[in-house]
Amino acid sequence: MTYAVLSLRGATKRFGGLVAVNNIDFDVRPGQVLGLIGPNGSGKSTTLNLISGALQPTTGEISLHGAAITNLRADKIAKRGISRTFQLVRLLPSMTVEQNIIAGAVFGHRRRWGAVAASEAAQLAERVGLGGKTHMNIEQLTYIDTKRVELARALASDPKVLLLDEWLAGLNPTELQVGIELIQSLRDEGRTIILVEHVMDAIRSLCDYCVVMSSGAKIAEGTPQDVLSNPEVIRAYLGDDNA
Repeated sequence: MTYAVLSLRGATKRFGGLVAVNNIDFDVRPGQVLGLIGPNGSGKSTTLNLISGALQPTTGEISLHGAAITNLRADKIAKRGISRTFQLVRLLPSMTVEQNIIAGAVFGHRRRWGAVAASEAAQLAERVGLGGKTHMNIEQLTYIDTKRVELARALASDPKVLLLDEWLAGLNPTELQVGIELIQSLRDEGRTIILVEHVMDAIRSLCDYCVVMSSGAKIAEGTPQDVLSNPEVIRAYLGDDNA
């Protein structure tokens, strides 16, 4: 069996009496696109926050290539090789597109500086559809272009695992198709990706495997076809009357 790049075992996060993530187990294989799906409030983004170090688990273990990262700070986890985008785009607004991307190269997993980092930033800008815009300030960009900058910054560290938290959210139909094709191209490169997403067309076309969450717990896992036809998953999304 192929080894896991990333593993969660019993990952749990409590906020007082609220259990946001409840005893989650799953593995991510090399080159796999894993969809983490479920209704709003099911714990998906909290799970990404546990993996990236933005939050620490109350109990449970998370490992990267077999080495525990459970209690490491976010910056230490980034340097180990986990990079991410956010549900609400987080950029450095006082910096240009190029400078934002360079920040990912400087502070991430495969660290580069100076002219090497600038050259990498230019290549990544072109890669995500920002060619000719590296000099622009963040406030000059369209919404999809801010998402492209954040993705390029995440890729600048050459991550072992890329976390995409609803990266396709808020895009119009034309932008959505462009976004799906961009993520597809990352998949074709052999990138290992965890994708939190509500766009089912994206889940079906991009994901090799899905983990479905509801009320903080894992309720199903399997191929997109299997989980999206699962009555328990349909109930979680649509309610009992639609199952």
